[in-house]
Amino acid sequence: MTFTQDQSTVTEISPRELYARLLSAQPLFILDVRNEDEFKRMPVEGHATLRTLNLPYFDFIEDEEAALARLPKDVEEVVVICAKGGASQYVAEVLNNHGYRAVSLTDGMIGWGNYYDVRDVASAAWGRIVQIARPARGDLSFAIISDGQAALVDPLRHINVYRELIEGAGAKLTAILDTHVHADHISGGPALAKETGAPYYIHPYDAIHPIDMLPAVIAYEPLRDGQVFQIGQVRVTSIWYPGHTLGQVNFLAETPDGGRYLFTGDGIFLRSFGRPDLGGKGEAWTPILYRSMFEWLPRYLTDDTMILPAHFSTLDEDAGNGIFAAPYKQVLAQNDSLKPRTLEEFTSYVLSHLPVFPPEYVEIKRVNIGLVEPCDGKANELELGKNICALAG
Repeated sequence: MTFTQDQSTVTEISPRELYARLLSAQPLFILDVRNEDEFKRMPVEGHATLRTLNLPYFDFIEDEEAALARLPKDVEEVVVICAKGGASQYVAEVLNNHGYRAVSLTDGMIGWGNYYDVRDVASAAWGRIVQIARPARGDLSFAIISDGQAALVDPLRHINVYRELIEGAGAKLTAILDTHVHADHISGGPALAKETGAPYYIHPYDAIHPIDMLPAVIAYEPLRDGQVFQIGQVRVTSIWYPGHTLGQVNFLAETPDGGRYLFTGDGIFLRSFGRPDLGGKGEAWTPILYRSMFEWLPRYLTDDTMILPAHFSTLDEDAGNGIFAAPYKQVLAQNDSLKPRTLEEFTSYVLSHLPVFPPEYVEIKRVNIGLVEPCDGKANELELGKNICALAG
């Protein structure tokens, strides 16, 4: 795709192509021409081989030569990014006219923020487990597809990607499973349930806003500990795991070939675990999280159980194929936050590693149980930035 301006041509790079470059860990230089506040709130992140410079678009307008002088001397190829794609095309043309090879990100950060990546975690005669990622935010969701049936785990806001996946597989959506009522992003579960008629499941403890103490006004089916769903040949069991929220649930999928896949939501991540303070009760919920993590969950896990979380923090967690999953034994070895501690040690560790509490998260929880219905613009504003659901490193 190209952009023509003043008889010259600027090549564009799509979000899909950018993500492939980021995953490859090959050296990459990004020039982000948004203003500083926007850049800090939601930069494009990658491996250590990624270099990024924030140089606002207006710097090129006001003093082109001075702006160019701030670029590293060893850079030849540049990916230019702005909010919507227009300013980056202008700057990319300026760079091309000065001997650089510059490309502009199609649709800017709006395109990047709304890009979804779909990859199979497992594919066999019994069916598929599919990862649906939103890389800009570090959000992960999953589909289980078997014998013409499909279940979704933690579906994200833009539901077209799930509709297309399930229709392409010739399956019918029979269950929508949220591991908890999310605070960092708007769930696609209620919208999918309304569109398809498939039941939407959450634990009833999460159907009450933890700060407002108001009940959900969306249609949902209450989850219970030990509840079993049969999705074709795949058996899915709910495991209550309170702590991040009081209604956090893990889902254990067992396949006919002996595979075990644990969808952990914000329970445990590959390099951290879910913070217990997003309900405004960090001190009270930390001991509950401790019991879930060290007393209850190990009963269900084997060393080779694959851990599939709802978020990743960095692309370094990628297994090398765009999949953010690992066997439980590997997670224990690489995730220092899961090492054994006394309750006192654990409480001190958790409360001293809590990152900033984004005020938007209170409102997102309201949206996710139907107390507020935002327009698309407001929804985009609420979801701006990377998720901050894990403890700080």
